[in-house]
Amino acid sequence: MLRVLAVDDEVPALEELAYLLRQDTRVEHVATASDGVSALQDMVQMIGAGERLDGVFLDIRMPGLDGLDLARLIGGFPSPPKLVFVTAHDDCAVQAFDLQAVDYLLKPVRAERLAEAVRRLSAVATPAGEQGPDDVIPVELGGVTRFVPQQAVWFAEAKGDYVRLHTVDGSYLVRMSLAALERRWSSAGFIRVHRSTLVSARHVSELRFDGGRVLLTVGTETLPVSRRHTRQVREQLVRQFKALA
Repeated sequence: MLRVLAVDDEVPALEELAYLLRQDTRVEHVATASDGVSALQDMVQMIGAGERLDGVFLDIRMPGLDGLDLARLIGGFPSPPKLVFVTAHDDCAVQAFDLQAVDYLLKPVRAERLAEAVRRLSAVATPAGEQGPDDVIPVELGGVTRFVPQQAVWFAEAKGDYVRLHTVDGSYLVRMSLAALERRWSSAGFIRVHRSTLVSARHVSELRFDGGRVLLTVGTETLPVSRRHTRQVREQLVRQFKALA
């Protein structure tokens, strides 16, 4: 089942496109955006929250950030969603396919033609839950989006509705829950050591006991392990180190 974003600055066209997409049984979820900047912000937020985005149905002629410029920015994402252009203009097809578009639809969009585009998107979209060799988290820094790779993260710390990612280069605040990050990265060796802390096993260099407390050295930091999580942490670290041996 596909999760897609439809982008068009013309409200009637956007509503019609979203309606037709929602009628297709292969489409699970349709989000919408009325301009390129909003679409880019929505995508960064989706990725940061751990949501999957399989494809973007994208108009070309839009004020401000147009569809081709937005597509180039999307192409810079570590695991970019696939692109389907939906436009009233037939003179941008070459540029669109240079940007590796899955399909190029001309307005007004016919239901059967859109269904073919969805079929093509389904054939190339990443299966649900599949990630690349190293997942990333997008972080907004003064209007610039930086991608923080999973392997660079020492540990993550819950901060209300946010999570602070700690790395060798500093820390970054992202809007997502620690539980969502744990679900996303548990298969990559991230361990819950405290109700507010998630640690990367690959960066753990020491486990020690100090006056009844269990402490981990992670990167250059020392973190406490709660009594509730002590046994699970020890067992998981032993498995991790055996696998590396």
